[in-house]
Amino acid sequence: MGGKHPKVTSASLLQLRETYGPVFTIYLATQRVMVLCSYEAVKEALVDQAEEFSGRDGLAIAERTSKGNGLFFSNGETWRQLRRFALSTLRNFGMGKRSIEERIQEEIQYLLEEFRKTKGIPLDPTFVLRRSVSNVICSVVFGARYSYEDEEFQTLLILIRENFRRVDTVWVQLYNFFPTLMRHLPGPHNQLFQNFEEQKRYVAGIVQKHKETLDPSSPRDYTDAFLIRMQQEEDNPDTKFHHENLLLSALDLFFAGTETTSTTLRYGLLVLLKYPDVTERIQEEIERVIGRNRLPCMEDRTKMPYTDAVINEIQRFIDIFPLGVPHSVTRDTQFRGYTIPKGTIVLPILNSVLHDATQFADPETFNPSRFLDETGGFKKNAAFMPFSAGKRACPGEALARMELFLFFTAILQSFAISSPTCPEDINVTPEYHGFGKVPRGYQLSLIPH
Repeated sequence: MGGKHPKVTSASLLQLRETYGPVFTIYLATQRVMVLCSYEAVKEALVDQAEEFSGRDGLAIAERTSKGNGLFFSNGETWRQLRRFALSTLRNFGMGKRSIEERIQEEIQYLLEEFRKTKGIPLDPTFVLRRSVSNVICSVVFGARYSYEDEEFQTLLILIRENFRRVDTVWVQLYNFFPTLMRHLPGPHNQLFQNFEEQKRYVAGIVQKHKETLDPSSPRDYTDAFLIRMQQEEDNPDTKFHHENLLLSALDLFFAGTETTSTTLRYGLLVLLKYPDVTERIQEEIERVIGRNRLPCMEDRTKMPYTDAVINEIQRFIDIFPLGVPHSVTRDTQFRGYTIPKGTIVLPILNSVLHDATQFADPETFNPSRFLDETGGFKKNAAFMPFSAGKRACPGEALARMELFLFFTAILQSFAISSPTCPEDINVTPEYHGFGKVPRGYQLSLIPH
């Protein structure tokens, strides 16, 4: 089945599902793309045939920026080794002086301080949240948090935000599908590449400082751990641990660790403003389990099933990456009676999983109780895949879940939140579709308890 869409959105693909069922093929220019549109179809591919569907392909933009390096757009051995390294480094961060949890708690204290300064006057929380979340990933990847006034840090955040927005334009989508033509045309897509080079220069400066102060017996962060591994593999001509992979992996983690989590927090707070009864129940649970005298910690989570259910439902409901990220098949593969040729691009539509009515009753409604059992305990759902699934699932998932829990609970522990707009008039539909969704701009008042 063929169809040409200058702007491919999850909505346009879900319409095709009505006609062609949950698995169909479209052609984008000369590229053949297999689209998966339901929990069952996505699970059968990414989970049941994880190895075959673990390729990453189909983004000409990534080919031009990453050139097969880094964490997110590499394949084969490069991807396998860098992913394993990222997972173990992010997991073992007890190996440095402080655990990731402590780094998040430190950052939360700075954020709460910023919020207290507002004295209850309404503010747009976008930048404050992005800066805080970004500082957590800075601490993990680069070993230091930045003062909120730091100009270089502000510049990096602006570049990343610009590129996140730019990826969602028709120009960039056209570049993905017609790269040879678009490479020679003027247009806003070119700015994206200039921004990317600037981001790399910024990270290269940080890496240089790390090299000068590196103590192999005591790594401070991801960058140190990577540099040590580079030294260990100096004599290996095939090593995947080289300068370019360090720059791109650090940027990949930084980008993924800043935008998605801060957007989820910002969107989540908007949803909580719309449903004050939900907010109240979370605050009762916080009061009962944590009280007022200490910061929330991860041990609290198992005792707070309602809060956990709300955070899961926020992620499911807002669905910030509706299209998912393209995969490709690593070899000729049998799938539902068809042979899928090696290299075929596969688009798992995460929106179709998180809003699959066979898995989530009345999926367009915000309803945290779908993640609770009869006794009020937390109930998992296999179709909850905001981080995707299978071998290409987001390597920062554990970090993101930790941040979401600690940030939401700490904010609601310290403040009553309210909006100048009354709850029934708050609009929780996203601002734009495409690769990403963001909440509409809004104002939030934080009144200290």
